[in-house]
Amino acid sequence: MKLEFLFIPTADLKASLALYRDSLGFSEQWREGDTTVALALPGTETQIMLDTHDPGAPVAPVFVVDSVEAFHAGRPQTLAVVEAPAEIPGGFQATYKDPGGATILVMDQSTEQDAP
Repeated sequence: MKLEFLFIPTADLKASLALYRDSLGFSEQWREGDTTVALALPGTETQIMLDTHDPGAPVAPVFVVDSVEAFHAGRPQTLAVVEAPAEIPGGFQATYKDPGGATILVMDQSTEQDAP
């Protein structure tokens, strides 16, 4: 399990980019059209992912695992299922709540063309 992103929903991608990229110095890593941009935090391998699809969604860490299905089957019982594993571009994702109520996203990249 690796912390890959901190998911940050936004209603205004332009304003969010102005803050994180232009003011705070994060560097743009990739983007999906005009809705999603990943930025590297200076001095780390972790990125933030700004996304406009659901501005009301909670901020959440995104952990990458080899298999979301396997993680889901063996997950700690203290993780409450919010969304069961579902296919996303390049793999699968599931959403959980930890015992304190924080949202956790778990994803894999198992269907990407270069996946093992």
